[in-house]
Amino acid sequence: MSDNTAAPQAAASEPSPAIEAVSLSKSFGAFKAVSEVSFSVKRGEIVGFLGPNGAGKSTTMRILSGLTPADCGTARLCGVSVPARPDLAKRHLGYMPENNPLPEELRVIEYLTWRARIKEVPPARVRERVEAVMEACDLARTARRKLIGTLSKGFRQRVGIADALLAEPDAVILDEPTIGLDPHQILGIRDLIRSLRGKMAVLISSHILAEIEQVCDRVIIINGGRIVGQGDKESLRREFFPGRVFSVVCAADAAAVARRLGEFEIGVIVTEVAPPSPQGVRTLRVQLPEGAPLGDTLLEKLIAIPDARLREVSEERASLEDIFVAATRRSRDIVSAEIGV
Repeated sequence: MSDNTAAPQAAASEPSPAIEAVSLSKSFGAFKAVSEVSFSVKRGEIVGFLGPNGAGKSTTMRILSGLTPADCGTARLCGVSVPARPDLAKRHLGYMPENNPLPEELRVIEYLTWRARIKEVPPARVRERVEAVMEACDLARTARRKLIGTLSKGFRQRVGIADALLAEPDAVILDEPTIGLDPHQILGIRDLIRSLRGKMAVLISSHILAEIEQVCDRVIIINGGRIVGQGDKESLRREFFPGRVFSVVCAADAAAVARRLGEFEIGVIVTEVAPPSPQGVRTLRVQLPEGAPLGDTLLEKLIAIPDARLREVSEERASLEDIFVAATRRSRDIVSAEIGV
């Protein structure tokens, strides 16, 4: 992985990002797993990393952690080049891979004590840090002396997170940390991740979109090895769902509503969400661009449709799931257009 550009000198008031990817690319044979991926995570920020299976999430995380070399591009941790100074860069990082390898013959407290020493936690603080991460990850009372090989998948995930936090790193990368956990355990890990805000940068991948939506400050969406969207939820909503969206329940069909709202002389998209009920009632999705007349004007237009029997008008707010689907669908459409499919 090349690192021809030196990290910019950051002003005292604006330190280098805790995690930084600049034009990362990685291929495995003919398969391009990551292509020109760039993003950063500020210190103290929690960022979600989303994408379908095979999108390039784990490969990107492994490059950032120094486990996999990139073909080109730059990875930095707190301004330190990962390929050029891996020993120094990794001192800033706590990392838990998706398939977390753990020695099954060690007890939890033995493993964490061993890992603390490897991570050069000062000898006088080893016991303190081991106890602190076991308490934070709910291992202290029920699992501290259990053999790791006897633990459930959920508790093994907790051991991996505890390991990542041991040396109080500036940045933490967690690849699917809640996989295999029950709902109660997921809530506990969610609270734990929230507690890290402002203390260290966290980059977390997950297939549970509600989890990302509730704990993250921003999200990065990757598909086909490329970043297809990044920002906070509101900025992504404006990008993928410009304007405002309303749910309209009435007896009129989509064509009739589109004709009536077309009198605004602006772009209007009306789609039927579900087939009409036996009573002829339909649920329509009406997407209006920014600047469209709303309020009483919108209601007057809908009420004036012959035999509309208007029952309900409510504004919809795009969820993270809606944004994720729109971003990945758009990227597939772009790729299909590029290859002429």
